[in-house]
Amino acid sequence: MSALREFARPMLASIFVLQGLANFQNPEGVSPLAESVVGPLREHLPAMSTETEQVVRVNGAVQAAAGALLGLGVLPRLAALVVAGTLVPTTLAGHRFWTYEDPQERATQRIHFLKNAAMLGGLLLAVADTNGNPSLSWRRRHAVRVANSYLAAMTHAVTDMTEEIADAARVAAASR
Repeated sequence: MSALREFARPMLASIFVLQGLANFQNPEGVSPLAESVVGPLREHLPAMSTETEQVVRVNGAVQAAAGALLGLGVLPRLAALVVAGTLVPTTLAGHRFWTYEDPQERATQRIHFLKNAAMLGGLLLAVADTNGNPSLSWRRRHAVRVANSYLAAMTHAVTDMTEEIADAARVAAASR
């Protein structure tokens, strides 16, 4: 499974590295499409750049950097989460198949939308992948069980020692 994981991660990451770099270098190609998502976001995020090209450029840089980290296996879960976060608005901006009148173009955009949805699924699997190690949730539950068993053992030992001390005190008192 590890060999498959090490082969699959770069495959999944490659599109984000390449397309992220392309969008970073030439944001004007996708900026008109991005405006449909950037415009409404601008209303809710006043600190966001007012220039759609700048937002596309930042998104491209984030995709390229996080994609490279994912492909190299450096912080792969975090990198996959970051890429997934950029993929949602990218997909909603670039592949709004429901807005197309032409059946051929609608079908093409639907395919791209579903392709991105499939990549999102792969990214979410990468986010959940613990590389064969137990999840944080399992580790927490296990630590609680271990701590409770130690606590129970210590409580039992203290109870036994208390009883032994009380018995020794009674024997000492009786022998006086």
